[in-house]
Amino acid sequence: MSFVNNGNVVFSEEQEALVIKSWNVMKKNSAELGLKMFLKIFEIAPTAKKLFSFLRESDVPLEQNSKLKAHAMSVFVMTCKSASQLRKAGKVTVGEASLKHLGATHLKYGVVDEHFEVTRFALLETIKEGVPEMWSVDMKNAWTEAFNQLVGAIKSEMKPASEA
Repeated sequence: MSFVNNGNVVFSEEQEALVIKSWNVMKKNSAELGLKMFLKIFEIAPTAKKLFSFLRESDVPLEQNSKLKAHAMSVFVMTCKSASQLRKAGKVTVGEASLKHLGATHLKYGVVDEHFEVTRFALLETIKEGVPEMWSVDMKNAWTEAFNQLVGAIKSEMKPASEA
């Protein structure tokens, strides 16, 4: 279990080890895994495609859409890096993008709780396929906790500009 200490997330050493171990294996396939994750999202929730302007305006099959491939890889890498740094940083970190920017973008495009739930499911299924020999209930729980912390941090920044 993880717990909160002085408002910061504390991710257990065991959770951190499972996340880092699996991320180290998946890194080299992050483009392929990111695309797989997004294809799962669209399979579960086809209407989610409407959230992406570069998909609404494209006739290119999803698997070949260069903008989707780039977006999918960056989301997958950011999610995995954030998860692997959670314990060391003591809070959610997102690298290049700021949480404020991510919150504003998700708000602007109308992302709701169900979208995050579908994404969490797709992420877990993708990791399970990415590291089948390592997959366990503990690993699933570690990635779930890390993803939930990231989503919580993004949601905390999802407020209209007038409230920011």
